[in-house]
Amino acid sequence: MRIAQLTPGSGANFYCENCLRDVALVRAMRALGHDVLMIPMYLPVQGRREKQVAAEPVFFGGVNVYLQQKLRLFRRTPRWLDRIWDSDRLLRWVGRMVGMTSARDLGEMTLSMLKGPDGRQVKELDRLVGWLCDKDNRPDVVVLSNVLLAGLAGALKEKLGVPVVCLLQDEDGFLDSLSLGYAEKAWNEVRRRNGNIDLFISVSKYFAGVMQERLAIGSDKMRVVYTGISLDDFKEEAGRPDVPTIGYLSRMCADRGLDTLIEAFIILKGDDRLRNVRLRIMGGQSVTDKAFLEGIRRRLSDCGLTDDVDFLTDFAGESKFGFLRSLSVLSVPEKNPVAYGLYVLEALAAGVPVVEPDIGVFTELLEETGGGVLYDGDSASALAEAIKPLLLDSDHAQQLGKRGREAIFAKFDVAMNAEQMVAAFQEAGNGGSE
Repeated sequence: MRIAQLTPGSGANFYCENCLRDVALVRAMRALGHDVLMIPMYLPVQGRREKQVAAEPVFFGGVNVYLQQKLRLFRRTPRWLDRIWDSDRLLRWVGRMVGMTSARDLGEMTLSMLKGPDGRQVKELDRLVGWLCDKDNRPDVVVLSNVLLAGLAGALKEKLGVPVVCLLQDEDGFLDSLSLGYAEKAWNEVRRRNGNIDLFISVSKYFAGVMQERLAIGSDKMRVVYTGISLDDFKEEAGRPDVPTIGYLSRMCADRGLDTLIEAFIILKGDDRLRNVRLRIMGGQSVTDKAFLEGIRRRLSDCGLTDDVDFLTDFAGESKFGFLRSLSVLSVPEKNPVAYGLYVLEALAAGVPVVEPDIGVFTELLEETGGGVLYDGDSASALAEAIKPLLLDSDHAQQLGKRGREAIFAKFDVAMNAEQMVAAFQEAGNGGSE
């Protein structure tokens, strides 16, 4: 098949599960012999390795999208001028500023994008459709990376005459966070566009159930395909670190529970048996996380623990794999249910057990893998109590990590998941028949 995969870029500033999932999937589908165009939207995809996969031009460049939203003039400018705003250097600079958009602007732009041909970025939509209609680019199926792109589906389907498939991963959190009444408007707009999408594919059973209800669609339009990871990167299993070490791998922000983990770490340091325990934090940040992280550092300084915590800035490639191999246990104590948890898969693939709250996909993942511990509640003390046994009993921790690693290699190999994904695309092309 020729597959066009539309993926919003994150600007390479933080650990973006959506981008990493799409890159791994595209690589695996290409390895199966499919011709896959990975088309970045808004911003370039993160990382040097990832950019090699997404070699197509950026569409709906973030600067152009903003200017067309705010000023009527830019909805009629020629392409030579638009190219200036779509320059790689400018978009990467803008990526570092992600999160500075006002609540009103964010809500208005989200709603406009969901309106598709009726929105203010119709010039960008026409450019994308025209590019895909070219015989050298024309796909057999268009894959939307998330439901926030649903506004594009109607025009793509009409002009290309091919099925449109939409992947699902944690969009509910973003839509629900829109303020000033935009959340309800955005959800209503998404539901209006459902008829233009032939099939939805969720990353987990948990999230499939959530989105069936939120999107008001039947089970006939929903499939679940677990997203796998490239196991070539995890041939080396984690050993036992010289000192017990807790790891955190995600964007460094409050929503991901980093402050909860910091408080749990402080509690654990109070146990005489764990005075040498260390904490290593990786995952990057956006400009809006600066104040939060300054507060985290002050808290550690006040407790005299600054030297016991590493904040690691490089979260790509070998840096990430070396980080995982240095851990006794990994925990990202999310404050809200999540659909995916890529960091869980990566930690377990390295043989590192995980400790996660008993919410969202974590319950499902640990049932599938047996590679960690679930805890109830959202308190730092509950998290500390769940982590403590794995730090005190390294044999038990290694057994959990080994069990999880075996399950990841058996069930979450991206090559296997890519085959399942392509089968779902083919099903969509056959009208959804089994």
